[in-house]
Amino acid sequence: MAETVQVGVVGCGYWGPNLIRNLNSLADCTLSAVCDADRARLEYLHGFYPQAAPFTGLAEMLADADLDAVAIATPVRLHHPMAMACLEAGKHTFIEKPMAASSEACRELVDLAARRGRVLMVGHTFLYSPPVRMIKEIIESGDLGEIRYIAARRLNLGLFQKDINVVWDLAPHDISIVSFIMNEMPCAVNCQGKANVTRDIEDVANMTLFFPGGGFATVQSSWLDPRKVREMTIVGTRRMIVYDDVEPLQKIKIYDQRVEVPPHYDTFAEFQYAYHYGDMHAPRILQEEPLKLECRHFVDCIRNGEQPLTDGRSGLALVRTLEAACESLRAGGGRVEITAAGPAGGRREHEG
Repeated sequence: MAETVQVGVVGCGYWGPNLIRNLNSLADCTLSAVCDADRARLEYLHGFYPQAAPFTGLAEMLADADLDAVAIATPVRLHHPMAMACLEAGKHTFIEKPMAASSEACRELVDLAARRGRVLMVGHTFLYSPPVRMIKEIIESGDLGEIRYIAARRLNLGLFQKDINVVWDLAPHDISIVSFIMNEMPCAVNCQGKANVTRDIEDVANMTLFFPGGGFATVQSSWLDPRKVREMTIVGTRRMIVYDDVEPLQKIKIYDQRVEVPPHYDTFAEFQYAYHYGDMHAPRILQEEPLKLECRHFVDCIRNGEQPLTDGRSGLALVRTLEAACESLRAGGGRVEITAAGPAGGRREHEG
């Protein structure tokens, strides 16, 4: 491999420019090509990154650009065919979340990457953020005690999508965070929601996640809220954490609060809950852009032959959860078990 990893980015719309900016900032990575069907968009970006050759088609970029890796930031329906083409061409491949539009498509990508010996990584960006990493460390230290439940809210006004619902758009962030700090993927889910603006595309949803070890979490997602909310509450038997990603500095607040049940009592009249109200502590967190850390990890995995934290198998597991959530959504909110074969039923409703 050359001294620097040669990378191309496909998709220069909403999120692609952020990938371009961060990959370009890495010392041992060279942004060699950008690809988008919009010629005007390509010309605009070429003004900022003149060293990156512009292409309007992926096949042309793969054939003409000397690349080690490709990052894909296109609509979900294009993830699978584009990633397959990149892996077939022998390129290490990064795919924005969710990995693909079905678990079958994810499995094909995982298998192909293994056969080709290429790095396959999925953009679950928040797992690289310093606040989430700190939360995991706090939980693993035992400071919170046993986790009783987690409640996540990710709300805003827009951006309305045309090919996926709010579950596929926003919930992957919270599912990936909760699974990361719980050290396991959900085993079952139920979900309810409603399509208010566009027919058959839910713009608000409430999800419950159940974990093999007894863990319990709720995830609320909405494109139809007046405020931008990015909040997660983690309730332990000893302490509690509120993680607010909208906060500029104090993103994590640790509350020394809990409710205690008496170990024994003789009569019901003697039974009393004990409420402990202690101090709140906001630890200092190193301010680093999660996407830059994620891009750094992708390049390091390519250079060192390592498996990414958010590899193809983790992307597959998350898509299985999304499929189960949408199966529950279509069935009115009943519980759906998540297995290695995916949820029961064959039709992928989210694709309409």
